[in-house]
Amino acid sequence: MSALAQRGFRQTLVHTGQHYDVNMSDVFFQELSIPSPQVNLCVGTGSHARQTAEIMTRFEPVVLEHKPDLVLVYGDVNSTLAAALVCAKLQVPVGHVEAGLRSFDRSMPEEINRLLTDQIADFLFTPSADADLNLRREGVPDAKIHCVGNVMIDCLVRLLPHAATSNNRNLPERYALVTLHRPSNVDDGDALKGILTSLLEVNRQLPVVFPIHPRTRQRISDLGFDTTGLRLLDPLPHVEFLDLQRGATVVITDSGGIQEETTYLGVPCLTVRDSTERPVTVSMGTNILVGHDANLLRQELANILEKRGKRGAVPPLWDGHASDRIADFLTTNLRPGTS
Repeated sequence: MSALAQRGFRQTLVHTGQHYDVNMSDVFFQELSIPSPQVNLCVGTGSHARQTAEIMTRFEPVVLEHKPDLVLVYGDVNSTLAAALVCAKLQVPVGHVEAGLRSFDRSMPEEINRLLTDQIADFLFTPSADADLNLRREGVPDAKIHCVGNVMIDCLVRLLPHAATSNNRNLPERYALVTLHRPSNVDDGDALKGILTSLLEVNRQLPVVFPIHPRTRQRISDLGFDTTGLRLLDPLPHVEFLDLQRGATVVITDSGGIQEETTYLGVPCLTVRDSTERPVTVSMGTNILVGHDANLLRQELANILEKRGKRGAVPPLWDGHASDRIADFLTTNLRPGTS
C-alpha cells in the first residue's frame, strides 16, 4: 500500500474479517501503520465453504460500487480465492501477490486456494524462482509471471529496527520459540498430543516459549493435556514476535511465513510438516522439515545445540524491495490514476 501510494494510485482497502480476533487482526493494522480499512466485510469464522461463500457474496457489491481497475489479493487464505473468483467473473483484473507457491499436498486447504487463484489471476507476482517454475509447469504463460521477491521480507526489514525496542519478557539467553496453528497439527488429537509430548522433551534441554493461537489453546484445553513447564503466551504483537524470533536458538513451527522470516534472520527453523510451499527455505535457507518424527526433531535439535546445525543463505530478491518492484510494474502497465 505504501509503495502504491507513493506512485499516485488510489486505493481501497477491504478487510474481509476472516481473521477477526483483536490479537490476530487489529494489532497488525496498528503496528504496521496500515490505514483503517474503508470496507470491512465482517465475515468471521465458519467452514471453508461458508467462509468463502460469505466473502464472495459480500465482496461482489464492493467491486461493483468501486469499479477498480485492478484488485490485488495476497497469500493463500480463503479471502484470496474468494476475492479472485468474484473479480474473474466480473472481468476485473486480478494481481496475486505471493503467487506460485506449492506444497504439492492437496489435503491442505491453502494449496487449493493457491492453485485456483493462480489459474484465474492476470498478474502473478512470485517470491522466488521455484514459484515461477511451478506456474510454467501448470501452463501459465510467461507473460503473466513476474518474479519480484518476497513482500513478507519487506515487512520484516521495515520492522526489525523497532523490534530491538520491544519487551523481551525476561527470557532466558537461549530458548526455543514455538508456533502451531495448522489444522493437520492442532485438530487431530493424536497429532497434537505427539507434538506437545515432543515439546515437553525439548523443554528439558531448552526452555520452550509458545505464543499460542486461540484455536490451538482451545484444542489443548479440550484434550486436557498438561503443558506444565512450557511457557505459554497469548498471541504477541508482530514487533514483539519478531524480537523473539531474532533471539531464538531455534524456532519450531508449522507456519509458512515464519519459515521465510527465519531464513532471512539466519535462525534455525524446524517445521512440523511433511511438506512446504516454500521449498526455497529448505534448499537455500535455514529450514528443515521434521514432520511428526520425534526422533528427527530430537536429532536436529541436538545438531543445533551442538552448533552443527544448517547454515542458510537469503534467496535472491529477498531484499526489502519486492513491493517497489510490484508498484513499478503496475505503474508501467496500468494507466495513471488507476485504483
